[in-house]
Amino acid sequence: MNSKCYDYMDWPRIEAIVYGEEASPRDVMSPRITPDGILIQGFFPEAESVEVAAGGKSYPMELEDEAGYFAAMVPERRIPPYLFRIKKGGEVIETADPYAFPCQITEEEEKAFCAGVYYHAYEKLGAHPVTIRGTEGTAFAVWAPNAVRVSVVGDFNHWDGRCHMMHRMPMSGIFELFVPGVKAGDAYKYEIKIRNGQLRLKADPYGAGTGAPLGDHSVVTDLNSFKEKSLWHDESWMENRSVYADRKQPVSIYETDLGKWEKKEELIAFVKELGYTHVELHPVMEYLDEMAGPYATFAYFAPSARFGTAKEFQELVDVLHGEGIGVILDWTPAHFPRLEAGLEAFDGTPLYEVQNPSEAIHPKWGTLLYNYASPMVKDFLISNAFYWLEFFHADGLRMDDVDAMLYLDYGRNPGAWTPNLYGTNENLSAVEFLKHLNSMVKRRLPGVLLIAQEDGLWPELTDSVENDHLGFDYKWNGEWSRELLNYLSCEPGERKNHHDELTLSMLYAYCEHYVLTLGSRDVGDTAAFMEKLPGQGKEKFAQLRAAYAYQMLHPGVKMSAPEQTCSKELKAFLGALNVLYKNSPALFEKDHDYDGFEWVQLMKYEENIIAFERKTDKQEETLLAVCSFSSAPCGDYQVGVPFYGKYKEIFNSDQKIYGGEGITNPRVKTAKAEECDEREYSIKIKLPAFGVCIFSCTPLKEPGKTEKKTKTEAKPGKRVRRSGKQMKAE
Repeated sequence: MNSKCYDYMDWPRIEAIVYGEEASPRDVMSPRITPDGILIQGFFPEAESVEVAAGGKSYPMELEDEAGYFAAMVPERRIPPYLFRIKKGGEVIETADPYAFPCQITEEEEKAFCAGVYYHAYEKLGAHPVTIRGTEGTAFAVWAPNAVRVSVVGDFNHWDGRCHMMHRMPMSGIFELFVPGVKAGDAYKYEIKIRNGQLRLKADPYGAGTGAPLGDHSVVTDLNSFKEKSLWHDESWMENRSVYADRKQPVSIYETDLGKWEKKEELIAFVKELGYTHVELHPVMEYLDEMAGPYATFAYFAPSARFGTAKEFQELVDVLHGEGIGVILDWTPAHFPRLEAGLEAFDGTPLYEVQNPSEAIHPKWGTLLYNYASPMVKDFLISNAFYWLEFFHADGLRMDDVDAMLYLDYGRNPGAWTPNLYGTNENLSAVEFLKHLNSMVKRRLPGVLLIAQEDGLWPELTDSVENDHLGFDYKWNGEWSRELLNYLSCEPGERKNHHDELTLSMLYAYCEHYVLTLGSRDVGDTAAFMEKLPGQGKEKFAQLRAAYAYQMLHPGVKMSAPEQTCSKELKAFLGALNVLYKNSPALFEKDHDYDGFEWVQLMKYEENIIAFERKTDKQEETLLAVCSFSSAPCGDYQVGVPFYGKYKEIFNSDQKIYGGEGITNPRVKTAKAEECDEREYSIKIKLPAFGVCIFSCTPLKEPGKTEKKTKTEAKPGKRVRRSGKQMKAE
């Protein structure tokens, strides 16, 4: 034993290293300047011999502890560049000393992480291939503040946790280490020693790559390429998407799962053909449980290997943007699955999940709920949101299961939950998390759409954070979908008794900014949708078209999910609907304004008919819609019109090209001075069974009049014309 080395060595902490209980190994094993030279140490279990190569010379290291702890005194005054040559099992491995390299996380970044405001934590936490002082390797960092010891293990060290013990940062409890020679594509996990002495293998919460599907390890992934502008061709889209911030643009969303598409080219062609403005993808993040599906997210920063590589997903987004199509990702910030390699009890304690075990489990899914009271947990989720929005240029997030976040008593019986400090059921920590997230996204990425799937009655969820609300752009209107489907499932003769389910939505249409959903969760595929409808064959198909047309006419953003194999007639129909929608300001410009909608026929429940206007501030942009959910066509149906002028049918759901009977109104109608629906003028039209007719309205100077006639009060006994605002007031 070299007495010079021995005297400078910290033996109590070396013993902790040997027994795998040292949390700060860099303090012990980093090269140290001494009066006798440079002390270099290393722990190499089962090594036969080790030497230090520096300055063209070799210095044998002495075995100071039989467990494999070596040391050498190099006769230099300054720490030279050096390598270890390790002989083990007849093989000689040459590597740099991981403890000779400094921490890659700055003090400012650590403070921001602890405060929950390190929005780009993914740039340092996780595994990042870097070159430090000419040495290539990977910088690892993971948050595990209550662990006794954390090691990074992988093929590069034969999954031996004794080889690369990580260094604990005292303020945050982040463990970090630069491991020379580890490269992109290498598999790894963290070996975590918890306080009872047990060892656990965990995947990297910030890992940007995973192995093959159902593999629970992480894979080192080089994210630097995603920052290179040369790999992106969507500059124009990214510069202009801020137009969506005012919520006065047409937004028609196609909902799908990437697993349904063999090639990205097929998805792009389908979405483009049908004219959608955005595509909403079920979670693309890695998941392990095929039964639970993608909403049981396992690796939040890793695109699922089922769908290809991270680069291939980047290319998909890039091409969609090139076609003028935005990308919205479903995201699960409410809960995570209970998996051995996952987040549960990550460092031996409830770190990511709610602290109280009895309240940590999602009452419906059996997953674990996030602890939003922890700034570091909030930082994990917020940085994950920015990761997808910035690295992959996503244009929106649809947050799943928001009601499970907001309500402490969600799905729980009385006595099975703890009220907040005010004695009520709001999860105040989750509220602050959502406000924080939404406000920062809006500030930094204007035009990105934030959508909440929340089936409760949280008030003004889509109002701004500045007004002390949550700041979402849109809320899924699941109630509208349920009401419409309940109405449509009735036999036509019974629908008069359910008329309110067709019209009630206008009473609350302006309480929030809504997404109207007729997606996979609401109706399934086309066959399942038609199965919900009465009648046979063509009758079912006509009602399906009427439902989609009514959705497009109703105030709110649109979302649907026809499958790739749907009929050419349905493709043509939905494509034409989307073209009409995007080219008609009346259908989106005042979508959230009472004055953008006015009933013409609200109470024709006996006939199963409704009629209404969609409007802008320009009279000539007015649209008149007449929707029949009756099985009988009408050959001479009279409807009041907003003013004297010409009325041209610009869309009819019964056209033969869409699979209909062809009962249309090909000729332009001139309004006649025949009072109807409390209006001075009216037209008569052909109204198909289960059909929707849409007319453009061109005002003309009224014959024989020099000034516009003022409206008269409604006569007793007659229905009063009511706008959306008036209905709300009532």
